[in-house]
Amino acid sequence: MGRLSVNVDHVATMREARKGREPDPVTAVQIVELAGADGITVHLREDRRHIQDRDLFLMKDIVKTRINMEMAATQEMLEIALNVKPAMSTLVPEKRKELTTEGGLDVKSKSGLKEYIAMLHQGGIRVSLFIDPEPAQVRAARKAGADMVEIHTGIFSESSGEKEKVEFRKIYDAVRLASKLHLGVNAGHGLNYSNIKRIAQIEEIEEFSIGHSIVSRSIYVGLERAVKEMIELIRVYRGRY
Repeated sequence: MGRLSVNVDHVATMREARKGREPDPVTAVQIVELAGADGITVHLREDRRHIQDRDLFLMKDIVKTRINMEMAATQEMLEIALNVKPAMSTLVPEKRKELTTEGGLDVKSKSGLKEYIAMLHQGGIRVSLFIDPEPAQVRAARKAGADMVEIHTGIFSESSGEKEKVEFRKIYDAVRLASKLHLGVNAGHGLNYSNIKRIAQIEEIEEFSIGHSIVSRSIYVGLERAVKEMIELIRVYRGRY
């Protein structure tokens, strides 16, 4: 069965809107785990627009499953990751003016990535690279020494009709290639209660990183139920491709 890692960044986004104390993403991760999620994903951005250092260090002490720390490949983030020691670090691109991550990391063109990954490995941290569903990026991730890739599903999630079919095929082919190259495979970005049904059917995907749709639904049904509903959809549709 595919695992679910819940991204709680948007809980912190709501808090930071008023620079107050609520809602607290640290409390959210406790509810998420009790609801049955397999892990927690947090993106500590360089501009600290949502998750703060305090959040990450508190989560380190209370999370019972595992933390996937999304981060830019910078010296500052390397030092924080080696201190926190999350189960996994997912390296992502960052642009200061973007609303959310707009695309995958260009592994082919990024210099020094192999050495950066090696330093994370020395700290006992598994490394995933957030990439677009392109064969060249999958191969570059393998060459750079990553343990896993997270396939960017954002374009697929925003598509419909024939374009959706084309984007799904790109994801499917990228996942199969990554598996063939002995890379672990995760998927995320834009996944929701509707489009997860198709993506969950790709058996090689080990984990789905989902945040915005779960946090959005939690406004209506509560966080615990929102997580449980997503887990059930993944369970039901796993293996039907």
